[in-house]
Amino acid sequence: MAQTDSEMPSSHESPRDLIIVGANHRSSSVDLRDRIFVSDAEAPAFLADLARQGIEQCMVMSTCDRVEIQAVAPPDVTATTTLRAALAQRSGRSLAAVDDQFYALTGRPALRHLFAVAASLDSMIVGESQVLGQVKASQHIAGQAGTMGPELAAALQAAYGAAKRIRTDTAIARGPVSLATCAVQVAKDIQGDLSRRAGLLIGGGDMGALMLEYLQHAGLTQIVVSAASQSRAQAIARPYGCPALIHAELPAALETADIVIAAAGTGQNLVTAAMVEVALQRRRHRPIFLIDAAVPGDVERSVHDLEDAFRYDLDDLEAVAQEGRLAREAAAGQAWRLLDEEIAAFLRARAARRAVPAVIRLRQHFEAARADILARDAGLNADEATRLLVNRLLHGPYQILRAAAAAGEPADAGMEDMLARLFGLDESDQEDPGTEP
Repeated sequence: MAQTDSEMPSSHESPRDLIIVGANHRSSSVDLRDRIFVSDAEAPAFLADLARQGIEQCMVMSTCDRVEIQAVAPPDVTATTTLRAALAQRSGRSLAAVDDQFYALTGRPALRHLFAVAASLDSMIVGESQVLGQVKASQHIAGQAGTMGPELAAALQAAYGAAKRIRTDTAIARGPVSLATCAVQVAKDIQGDLSRRAGLLIGGGDMGALMLEYLQHAGLTQIVVSAASQSRAQAIARPYGCPALIHAELPAALETADIVIAAAGTGQNLVTAAMVEVALQRRRHRPIFLIDAAVPGDVERSVHDLEDAFRYDLDDLEAVAQEGRLAREAAAGQAWRLLDEEIAAFLRARAARRAVPAVIRLRQHFEAARADILARDAGLNADEATRLLVNRLLHGPYQILRAAAAAGEPADAGMEDMLARLFGLDESDQEDPGTEP
């Protein structure tokens, strides 16, 4: 978000820095993060309290990985201490008892952290897609609470742009990294469009339910549930609103199932190679993807030897997940380089915006001097008027430079260099000024 001139700090104001204080999966315990967690419902009151304490631009982000406050304030210790104390108060413990689990960043390190969070480079699972949405949701809540100021919003917009570039130009978000996402990816590779496929859930284990949830999110809608008894099958099927079968009906159910999730964990082969072979014949060898999510397994291992049958157990899915993690880690180096490029570009643009008020004041000063000279003697010709104007404009800088040189101040050389840069001076511009301005 670009700042207007009215939004920019004047040259008389102290520059305000991004400040981040929080606790994440590396710095703190799960217990502390649970204690200081700020829900969406609590966030407006929490932010309003910070604003009353002088932190007018702020937002709070709470996820399973982190709880942190992003704010913009003058770079002094008071703002950082205020944010630390606010989190400690939520924990129900003294600041001294929990402060070693907090991190506090200001300036460029804080900006780099914000960019890394938005790009999912600072997550437990690098490249996870949910984190960018979480940052945007936190910004929205802060906006509703009235604590989303222009400088914080500008930093966030730049972070979103960096995250988009990293996801587009690197493989940081490609490749599944959890068992459930791997199951979805393999299912799509084998079966294509999941909305046109039928699923069969055997048993009610937690892993099976999780994988079914991910498959449903990916488009699977036709589901049948099987259990040892009709009552148990109906209990499992009730949340899904789908048909319920008993295990004795599995051979027939396999004939229509494109994706099978076995999660009963009975210690027996509920699905045998013979059953699958018959089902494939009756399906005219349309492929079956079988996920054995039970420990011990529910699907006979030799099923995978059948043509058009694809059996994956948890170890197989973990191997796929590890490939995805390695690919993301390999892309992380490139992602960090792009992130640093984006930070440098943002800082250059911000510095240019901050220079605008000074240039405006300089122009106003020059215009006032010109108007004063013309008002004193309207009959001046161009040569006389411009000579007077040059002398008027140079008088102040000349006196300051002469005083600095006489005092032997180290800043003298720096002033001369800055003048040369501002006005494009070189050796050929040096000449006897004649009289002092």
